[in-house]
Amino acid sequence: MGFLKFLLIAILVLWLIKIILRLVFPLVLKKVFSKMQQQANGAAPQQKKPEGSISIDYMPPQPKQGNADKLGDFVDYEELK
Repeated sequence: MGFLKFLLIAILVLWLIKIILRLVFPLVLKKVFSKMQQQANGAAPQQKKPEGSISIDYMPPQPKQGNADKLGDFVDYEELK
């Protein structure tokens, strides 16, 4: 008798969870996708640039050129046994 009662309660609980998820899940997805769409629209540039114009937003830093005389001499390394 106890096993049948447990089985009936488990089936009812799973059935209720299924119904609740069918109602709530689409609402959650709609909210998540609308938030993602708003972020994507906000990240897009709002300025209209004429065709063919080029703009550079980032210039990488140039490596410092050292003076070859100050760098020292090159010495071949040979291991002695």
